[in-house]
Amino acid sequence: MKVDVLTLFPEMFPGVFETSILGKAQEKGIVSLQAINFREYSGNKHGQVDDTPYGGGGGMVLKPEPIFNAVESITGTDLENGAIDPSKKPPRIILMCPQGETFTQKKAEELSKEDHLIFICGHYEGYDERIREHLVTDEISTGDYVLTGGELPAMVVIDSVVRLLPGVLGNETSAITDSFSTGLLEYPHYTRPAEYRGHKVPDVLLSGHHRNIDLWRRQQSLWRTYTRRPDLLEHTEMTKKEKIWLEQQIREHERNNEAE
Repeated sequence: MKVDVLTLFPEMFPGVFETSILGKAQEKGIVSLQAINFREYSGNKHGQVDDTPYGGGGGMVLKPEPIFNAVESITGTDLENGAIDPSKKPPRIILMCPQGETFTQKKAEELSKEDHLIFICGHYEGYDERIREHLVTDEISTGDYVLTGGELPAMVVIDSVVRLLPGVLGNETSAITDSFSTGLLEYPHYTRPAEYRGHKVPDVLLSGHHRNIDLWRRQQSLWRTYTRRPDLLEHTEMTKKEKIWLEQQIREHERNNEAE
């Protein structure tokens, strides 16, 4: 996979791109990560990439020219004249924007199947609407809050997507069992020692009985999801036995709360 980030602050990315999972993924040749300063594509001698909005108002608006020019350079295409190589799969061009769809694990899985992702990060009041209408394929938001630019959200999305690529994680089941990948929050984890400061690891995990361990983990995921993110259960398929077990747990939990 190839990932390009259009930003005014490419110096923010080396530390993220060159370390941990992302760094190892690049070393293995699984992904190519590049941060590009789109000021280089401004098309004017002053390197201006923003301007005041038509109709008045505060703030500055990102001009269309540097973004279109940068995308054309990266992809080797002429967007204006439609000179796009039909033999190549077009890239997904992602605008990091608070108006975009909320980023989810499902979206990460969708993007992980692509060959080329281009992220656009702005630092102004907004983007010229022609960027949205005639260039981007996706608009993504990482949450309902305000940041100074799209760089940090882009890093979050890239990390989430790249770790799903085959060969990136040492244990291929890690990504599958992560929270949200199964539609549920992940079950609790324990490691050595078996007892620490009087707190013991659940006996089932020490039993070596894998079927019982799998059952315990599934039940723990269901209960943890119910107590922390009950909204996720609306889209979770459960067996009849799982529904009965969860209802029993809920009733017992309510009785204990009443007793207190």
